[in-house]
Amino acid sequence: DHDLAARLSFFLWAAGPDIELMQLANEGRLSEPDVLTRQVHRMLTDPRAEALATRFAAQWLRLPDLDRLHPDVRTYPDFDEQLKQAMRRETELFFHHLVQEDRSLLELLTADYTFVDQRLATHYQIPNIVGPRFRRVPVADEHRRGLLGHAGILTLTSVSNRTSPVIRGAWILDVLLGTPPPTPPANVPPLQENETGAAHLSVRERTVAHRANAFCAACHNSIDPIGFALESFDAVGAWRTKDSGFPVDPSGTLYDGTRVDGPLSLRRFLLDNEDLFLTNFTRNLLMFATGRVFQPDDMPAVRTIVRDAVRQEHRFSAYVIGVVTSTPFQMRRADEAEVSAE
Repeated sequence: DHDLAARLSFFLWAAGPDIELMQLANEGRLSEPDVLTRQVHRMLTDPRAEALATRFAAQWLRLPDLDRLHPDVRTYPDFDEQLKQAMRRETELFFHHLVQEDRSLLELLTADYTFVDQRLATHYQIPNIVGPRFRRVPVADEHRRGLLGHAGILTLTSVSNRTSPVIRGAWILDVLLGTPPPTPPANVPPLQENETGAAHLSVRERTVAHRANAFCAACHNSIDPIGFALESFDAVGAWRTKDSGFPVDPSGTLYDGTRVDGPLSLRRFLLDNEDLFLTNFTRNLLMFATGRVFQPDDMPAVRTIVRDAVRQEHRFSAYVIGVVTSTPFQMRRADEAEVSAE
Protein backbone atom coordinates (compact mmCIF):
# COMPACT_ATOMS: atom_id res chain seq x y z
CA ASP A 1 0.00 0.00 0.00
CA HIS A 2 2.86 2.40 0.67
CA ASP A 3 4.29 1.74 -2.79
CA LEU A 4 0.84 2.30 -4.26
CA ALA A 5 0.47 5.60 -2.41
CA ALA A 6 3.81 6.82 -3.73
CA ARG A 7 3.17 5.73 -7.32
CA LEU A 8 -0.32 7.26 -7.25
CA SER A 9 0.76 10.61 -5.86
CA PHE A 10 3.70 11.04 -8.21
CA PHE A 11 1.45 10.08 -11.14
CA LEU A 12 -1.33 12.59 -10.36
CA TRP A 13 0.46 15.30 -8.38
CA ALA A 14 4.18 15.02 -9.21
CA ALA A 15 4.68 15.06 -5.44
CA GLY A 16 4.81 12.68 -2.49
CA PRO A 17 1.72 11.29 -0.76
CA ASP A 18 -0.24 13.56 1.55
CA ILE A 19 -1.35 12.71 5.09
CA GLU A 20 -4.63 11.11 3.99
CA LEU A 21 -2.94 8.79 1.52
CA MET A 22 -0.28 7.79 4.05
CA GLN A 23 -2.87 7.10 6.73
CA LEU A 24 -4.79 4.79 4.40
CA ALA A 25 -1.54 3.09 3.41
CA ASN A 26 -0.59 2.60 7.06
CA GLU A 27 -3.98 0.97 7.66
CA GLY A 28 -3.54 -1.27 4.59
CA ARG A 29 -6.77 0.06 3.09
CA LEU A 30 -5.57 2.08 0.07
CA SER A 31 -5.57 -0.97 -2.21
CA GLU A 32 -9.25 -1.66 -1.50
CA PRO A 33 -11.07 -0.91 -4.79
CA ASP A 34 -13.69 1.45 -3.34
CA VAL A 35 -11.13 3.33 -1.25
CA LEU A 36 -8.73 3.65 -4.19
CA THR A 37 -11.49 4.97 -6.45
CA ARG A 38 -12.51 7.61 -3.89
CA GLN A 39 -8.90 8.71 -3.50
CA VAL A 40 -8.45 9.08 -7.27
CA HIS A 41 -11.53 11.33 -7.47
CA ARG A 42 -10.27 13.37 -4.52
CA MET A 43 -6.84 13.79 -6.00
CA LEU A 44 -8.10 14.78 -9.45
CA THR A 45 -10.08 17.69 -7.97
CA ASP A 46 -7.09 18.87 -5.93
CA PRO A 47 -5.16 21.85 -7.42
CA ARG A 48 -2.02 19.70 -7.41
CA ALA A 49 -3.55 17.64 -10.23
CA GLU A 50 -2.57 20.48 -12.58
CA ALA A 51 0.67 18.51 -12.87
CA LEU A 52 -1.19 16.27 -15.30
CA ALA A 53 -1.55 19.25 -17.63
CA THR A 54 1.90 20.76 -17.21
CA ARG A 55 3.70 17.40 -17.28
CA PHE A 56 1.66 14.67 -18.95
CA ALA A 57 -0.28 16.74 -21.50
CA ALA A 58 2.76 18.84 -22.31
CA GLN A 59 4.84 15.72 -22.89
CA TRP A 60 2.14 13.90 -24.90
CA LEU A 61 1.25 16.89 -27.10
CA ARG A 62 4.92 17.99 -27.39
CA LEU A 63 4.26 21.49 -26.06
CA PRO A 64 7.95 22.00 -25.11
CA ASP A 65 8.67 22.10 -28.86
CA LEU A 66 7.25 25.63 -28.79
CA ASP A 67 10.35 26.79 -26.92
CA ARG A 68 12.64 26.05 -29.87
CA LEU A 69 10.41 27.77 -32.44
CA HIS A 70 10.99 31.38 -33.42
CA PRO A 71 8.65 32.45 -36.24
CA ASP A 72 10.24 34.84 -38.72
CA VAL A 73 9.62 38.41 -37.54
CA ARG A 74 9.36 39.72 -41.11
CA THR A 75 6.61 37.25 -41.95
CA TYR A 76 4.87 37.32 -38.56
CA PRO A 77 5.72 40.70 -36.98
CA ASP A 78 3.04 40.42 -34.28
CA PHE A 79 4.46 37.21 -32.83
CA ASP A 80 6.44 37.55 -29.60
CA GLU A 81 7.48 35.57 -26.54
CA GLN A 82 4.40 36.65 -24.59
CA LEU A 83 2.13 35.20 -27.27
CA LYS A 84 4.15 31.97 -27.35
CA GLN A 85 3.77 31.50 -23.59
CA ALA A 86 0.05 32.28 -23.82
CA MET A 87 -0.34 29.61 -26.51
CA ARG A 88 1.19 26.96 -24.28
CA ARG A 89 -0.82 28.07 -21.26
CA GLU A 90 -4.07 27.85 -23.24
CA THR A 91 -3.57 24.15 -23.92
CA GLU A 92 -2.44 23.41 -20.36
CA LEU A 93 -5.48 25.14 -18.83
CA PHE A 94 -7.78 23.48 -21.34
CA PHE A 95 -6.48 20.03 -20.37
CA HIS A 96 -6.57 20.84 -16.64
CA HIS A 97 -10.22 21.87 -17.01
CA LEU A 98 -11.01 18.43 -18.46
CA VAL A 99 -9.29 16.85 -15.46
CA GLN A 100 -10.97 18.95 -12.75
CA GLU A 101 -14.44 18.87 -14.28
CA ASP A 102 -14.11 15.20 -15.23
CA ARG A 103 -15.11 15.88 -18.82
CA SER A 104 -15.16 13.46 -21.74
CA LEU A 105 -11.81 12.89 -23.42
CA LEU A 106 -13.49 13.50 -26.77
CA GLU A 107 -13.75 17.18 -25.83
CA LEU A 108 -10.06 17.33 -26.66
CA LEU A 109 -11.31 17.28 -30.25
CA THR A 110 -14.73 18.92 -29.99
CA ALA A 111 -14.70 21.51 -27.18
CA ASP A 112 -16.56 24.71 -28.04
CA TYR A 113 -14.61 26.69 -25.43
CA THR A 114 -11.02 27.57 -24.64
CA PHE A 115 -8.93 29.71 -22.26
CA VAL A 116 -7.37 33.02 -23.27
CA ASP A 117 -5.78 36.15 -21.88
CA GLN A 118 -5.79 39.50 -23.66
CA ARG A 119 -2.73 38.71 -25.77
CA LEU A 120 -4.12 35.43 -27.09
CA ALA A 121 -7.64 36.84 -27.49
CA THR A 122 -6.22 39.56 -29.73
CA HIS A 123 -4.49 36.89 -31.81
CA TYR A 124 -7.79 35.01 -32.15
CA GLN A 125 -9.71 38.26 -32.76
CA ILE A 126 -11.90 37.64 -29.70
CA PRO A 127 -13.18 41.03 -28.43
CA ASN A 128 -13.63 42.39 -24.88
CA ILE A 129 -10.85 40.41 -23.17
CA VAL A 130 -8.64 42.71 -21.10
CA GLY A 131 -5.68 41.88 -18.87
CA PRO A 132 -3.27 38.99 -18.28
CA ARG A 133 -5.78 36.74 -16.46
CA PHE A 134 -6.79 33.65 -18.41
CA ARG A 135 -10.50 32.97 -18.55
CA ARG A 136 -12.79 30.48 -20.22
CA VAL A 137 -14.47 31.82 -23.37
CA PRO A 138 -16.83 30.23 -25.91
CA VAL A 139 -15.44 29.38 -29.34
CA ALA A 140 -17.98 30.52 -31.90
CA ASP A 141 -15.96 29.50 -34.94
CA GLU A 142 -16.39 25.74 -35.47
CA HIS A 143 -13.03 25.58 -37.25
CA ARG A 144 -11.27 26.64 -34.03
CA ARG A 145 -12.77 24.03 -31.71
CA GLY A 146 -10.67 21.47 -29.83
CA LEU A 147 -6.93 20.93 -29.99
CA LEU A 148 -6.83 21.32 -33.78
CA GLY A 149 -7.70 25.00 -33.35
CA HIS A 150 -5.14 25.78 -30.64
CA ALA A 151 -2.55 28.20 -31.94
CA GLY A 152 0.19 26.49 -29.93
CA ILE A 153 -0.41 23.14 -31.64
CA LEU A 154 -0.54 24.81 -35.06
CA THR A 155 2.66 26.76 -34.36
CA LEU A 156 4.74 23.84 -33.07
CA THR A 157 3.79 21.89 -36.23
CA SER A 158 5.04 24.65 -38.53
CA VAL A 159 8.45 26.06 -39.45
CA SER A 160 9.69 29.59 -38.95
CA ASN A 161 8.40 31.15 -42.17
CA ARG A 162 5.51 28.93 -43.33
CA THR A 163 3.18 26.10 -42.48
CA SER A 164 4.25 22.50 -42.90
CA PRO A 165 1.51 20.08 -43.99
CA VAL A 166 4.01 17.24 -43.55
CA ILE A 167 4.79 18.07 -39.91
CA ARG A 168 1.13 18.68 -39.11
CA GLY A 169 0.02 15.46 -40.77
CA ALA A 170 2.74 13.42 -39.07
CA TRP A 171 1.88 15.00 -35.68
CA ILE A 172 -1.77 13.96 -35.96
CA LEU A 173 -0.88 10.45 -37.11
CA ASP A 174 1.65 9.97 -34.32
CA VAL A 175 0.46 12.05 -31.35
CA LEU A 176 -3.32 11.73 -31.72
CA LEU A 177 -3.79 8.41 -33.52
CA GLY A 178 -0.67 6.49 -32.50
CA THR A 179 0.09 5.50 -36.10
CA PRO A 180 3.40 7.28 -36.78
CA PRO A 181 4.63 7.42 -40.37
CA PRO A 182 8.04 5.91 -41.19
CA THR A 183 11.12 8.01 -40.52
CA PRO A 184 12.12 9.82 -43.76
CA PRO A 185 15.39 8.84 -45.45
CA ALA A 186 18.42 10.90 -44.49
CA ASN A 187 18.96 12.22 -48.02
CA VAL A 188 15.53 13.81 -48.51
CA PRO A 189 16.03 17.42 -49.74
CA PRO A 190 14.23 20.27 -47.94
CA LEU A 191 11.09 21.86 -49.35
CA GLN A 192 11.92 24.49 -51.98
CA GLU A 193 11.38 27.99 -50.57
CA ASN A 194 9.89 30.78 -52.68
CA GLU A 195 12.95 32.94 -52.11
CA THR A 196 15.16 30.38 -53.84
CA GLY A 197 12.75 28.72 -56.26
CA ALA A 198 12.25 29.53 -59.92
CA ALA A 199 8.51 30.12 -59.45
CA HIS A 200 6.39 31.67 -56.70
CA LEU A 201 4.19 28.86 -55.34
CA SER A 202 1.89 28.13 -52.40
CA VAL A 203 3.00 25.72 -49.68
CA ARG A 204 0.59 23.13 -51.07
CA GLU A 205 2.02 23.39 -54.58
CA ARG A 206 5.58 23.10 -53.29
CA THR A 207 4.66 20.10 -51.12
CA VAL A 208 3.00 18.31 -54.04
CA ALA A 209 6.08 18.93 -56.20
CA HIS A 210 8.33 17.74 -53.38
CA ARG A 211 6.66 14.31 -53.31
CA ALA A 212 6.89 13.75 -57.09
CA ASN A 213 9.34 10.96 -56.39
CA ALA A 214 7.29 7.72 -56.24
CA PHE A 215 9.43 6.47 -53.35
CA CYS A 216 8.50 9.57 -51.29
CA ALA A 217 4.86 9.59 -52.39
CA ALA A 218 4.16 6.26 -50.71
CA CYS A 219 4.34 7.89 -47.26
CA HIS A 220 3.32 11.42 -48.23
CA ASN A 221 0.00 10.22 -49.63
CA SER A 222 -1.04 9.34 -46.08
CA ILE A 223 0.60 12.32 -44.36
CA ASP A 224 0.01 15.33 -46.60
CA PRO A 225 -3.81 15.29 -46.97
CA ILE A 226 -4.16 15.50 -43.18
CA GLY A 227 -1.82 18.50 -43.10
CA PHE A 228 -3.52 20.15 -46.08
CA ALA A 229 -6.81 20.10 -44.14
CA LEU A 230 -5.26 22.59 -41.67
CA GLU A 231 -3.80 24.94 -44.30
CA SER A 232 -6.42 27.58 -43.48
CA PHE A 233 -4.36 28.21 -40.32
CA ASP A 234 -1.05 29.97 -40.89
CA ALA A 235 2.26 29.14 -39.20
CA VAL A 236 1.25 30.91 -35.96
CA GLY A 237 -2.31 29.57 -35.91
CA ALA A 238 -4.14 32.58 -37.31
CA TRP A 239 -6.97 31.99 -39.80
CA ARG A 240 -6.21 32.86 -43.42
CA THR A 241 -7.78 32.52 -46.85
CA LYS A 242 -4.64 32.97 -48.95
CA ASP A 243 -1.10 31.57 -48.94
CA SER A 244 1.65 33.38 -50.86
CA GLY A 245 -1.11 35.24 -52.72
CA PHE A 246 -2.94 32.06 -53.77
CA PRO A 247 -6.31 30.89 -52.37
CA VAL A 248 -5.83 28.23 -49.70
CA ASP A 249 -6.88 24.75 -50.82
CA PRO A 250 -7.49 22.51 -47.76
CA SER A 251 -9.02 19.62 -49.71
CA GLY A 252 -7.64 16.11 -50.01
CA THR A 253 -8.31 12.39 -49.74
CA LEU A 254 -7.12 10.56 -46.64
CA TYR A 255 -5.47 7.14 -46.60
CA ASP A 256 -8.83 5.35 -46.15
CA GLY A 257 -10.51 7.23 -49.01
CA THR A 258 -12.23 9.83 -46.80
CA ARG A 259 -12.56 13.23 -48.47
CA VAL A 260 -11.64 16.24 -46.31
CA ASP A 261 -11.83 19.94 -47.05
CA GLY A 262 -10.78 21.62 -43.82
CA PRO A 263 -10.66 21.35 -40.02
CA LEU A 264 -14.34 20.35 -39.68
CA SER A 265 -14.13 17.29 -41.91
CA LEU A 266 -10.75 16.34 -40.43
CA ARG A 267 -12.30 16.44 -36.95
CA ARG A 268 -15.15 14.22 -38.13
CA PHE A 269 -12.58 11.76 -39.44
CA LEU A 270 -10.82 11.68 -36.07
CA LEU A 271 -14.13 11.14 -34.26
CA ASP A 272 -15.02 8.36 -36.68
CA ASN A 273 -11.73 6.77 -35.62
CA GLU A 274 -12.15 7.55 -31.93
CA ASP A 275 -10.96 4.09 -30.92
CA LEU A 276 -7.50 4.86 -32.34
CA PHE A 277 -7.46 8.21 -30.53
CA LEU A 278 -8.66 6.83 -27.17
CA THR A 279 -6.33 3.82 -27.33
CA ASN A 280 -3.33 6.01 -28.07
CA PHE A 281 -4.24 8.40 -25.25
CA THR A 282 -4.51 5.49 -22.82
CA ARG A 283 -1.21 4.03 -23.99
CA ASN A 284 0.53 7.37 -23.33
CA LEU A 285 -1.18 7.82 -19.96
CA LEU A 286 -0.09 4.35 -18.87
CA MET A 287 3.51 5.02 -19.91
CA PHE A 288 3.49 8.29 -17.97
CA ALA A 289 1.94 6.67 -14.89
CA THR A 290 4.41 3.78 -14.76
CA GLY A 291 7.43 5.76 -15.90
CA ARG A 292 8.57 3.19 -18.42
CA VAL A 293 8.45 2.40 -22.12
CA PHE A 294 5.26 0.77 -23.35
CA GLN A 295 5.47 -3.00 -23.87
CA PRO A 296 3.38 -5.13 -26.25
CA ASP A 297 2.02 -7.15 -23.33
CA ASP A 298 0.54 -3.93 -21.90
CA MET A 299 -2.05 -3.86 -24.70
CA PRO A 300 -4.62 -6.10 -22.95
CA ALA A 301 -4.69 -3.60 -20.08
CA VAL A 302 -5.09 -0.69 -22.49
CA ARG A 303 -7.97 -2.36 -24.31
CA THR A 304 -9.69 -3.10 -20.99
CA ILE A 305 -9.34 0.51 -19.84
CA VAL A 306 -10.85 1.91 -23.05
CA ARG A 307 -13.66 -0.66 -23.08
CA ASP A 308 -14.62 0.09 -19.46
CA ALA A 309 -14.47 3.87 -20.05
CA VAL A 310 -17.15 3.63 -22.75
CA ARG A 311 -19.71 2.90 -20.02
CA GLN A 312 -18.70 6.13 -18.28
CA GLU A 313 -18.93 8.32 -21.40
CA HIS A 314 -15.15 8.48 -21.64
CA ARG A 315 -14.81 10.70 -18.58
CA PHE A 316 -11.22 11.49 -17.65
CA SER A 317 -11.49 9.82 -14.25
CA ALA A 318 -12.50 6.54 -15.92
CA TYR A 319 -9.15 6.41 -17.70
CA VAL A 320 -7.17 7.31 -14.59
CA ILE A 321 -8.99 4.72 -12.47
CA GLY A 322 -8.47 2.19 -15.23
CA VAL A 323 -4.75 2.89 -15.20
CA VAL A 324 -4.27 2.79 -11.42
CA THR A 325 -6.20 -0.48 -11.08
CA SER A 326 -4.37 -2.13 -13.99
CA THR A 327 -1.75 -4.85 -13.59
CA PRO A 328 1.09 -2.73 -15.08
CA PHE A 329 0.45 0.00 -12.50
CA GLN A 330 -0.17 -2.18 -9.45
CA MET A 331 2.64 -4.64 -10.09
CA ARG A 332 6.29 -4.41 -11.02
CA ARG A 333 8.21 -6.82 -13.20
CA ALA A 334 10.37 -9.20 -11.17
CA ASP A 335 14.04 -9.31 -12.00
CA GLU A 336 14.80 -12.43 -14.03
CA ALA A 337 17.65 -13.36 -11.70
CA GLU A 338 15.27 -13.26 -8.71
CA VAL A 339 12.72 -15.43 -10.48
CA SER A 340 15.40 -17.97 -11.41
CA ALA A 341 16.63 -18.07 -7.83
CA GLU A 342 13.14 -18.78 -6.54
